[in-house]
Amino acid sequence: MSYTTAGVTIRPITEQDIPRLWELSFKEENPEWKKWDAPYYPYKPMPFEQFFEQQDNIIAQNDYWGIEVDGELIGMVSYYWEHKPSLWLEMGIVIYDPQYWSGGYGTKALAMWIDHLFNEMPLVRVGYTTWSGNARMMKVGEKLGMTMEARLRKVRFWNGTYYDSIRMGILREEWQGVKVG
Repeated sequence: MSYTTAGVTIRPITEQDIPRLWELSFKEENPEWKKWDAPYYPYKPMPFEQFFEQQDNIIAQNDYWGIEVDGELIGMVSYYWEHKPSLWLEMGIVIYDPQYWSGGYGTKALAMWIDHLFNEMPLVRVGYTTWSGNARMMKVGEKLGMTMEARLRKVRFWNGTYYDSIRMGILREEWQGVKVG
C-alpha cells in the first residue's frame, strides 16, 4: 500500500531503503534536520551496522513510513499511541534533506498520512507536537486545517533560549472538510 499526490509518495519502508534511511538520519554528526526536529533532545550518530540491526523495527511497519519524491527517499512519517485505549494517536514527520524543505512536500506527505490514519483506524482526532522554534511545522498544521490545541510556554530549552511546546490537532469531522493540494 502506498499513496501518491503530485509527485510525493508515502509508503512502508523496504529493506532496500535501509542504507538511504541511515544516511539521512544517523550518518552525520550534526545533521541540519536535527536543528528543527526537537533539537532539545540529545542526538547521537549511529554506525550503519547498529542501524541495520534495528531494521526489523522499521521495515514494513504500520507506524513508520517513508516519504519519497521522484523515486528518492527524503523523509518519514510516523505515529505512536499517546493512549491507545482512548484512541489518542500522535503523529510525526521529518524531511531529512534540506533541499526539500519549504517546497510543500511535507504538507502533501502529512495530508496523505492523516487520510491514511483516519481511513485505517477509528480515530476521532490526530495531532502532533512541535516547538515554537519550528515555524515551518506550525505553518504545515495551519495549512492542513489543524487547531493549535495547546501552547506550553517556555518548556523547551535550546541554545540558551526557552521555546514553547506547541500541540496541533484535527478532528475527523474537521478533516473531512479540508482540501489540500
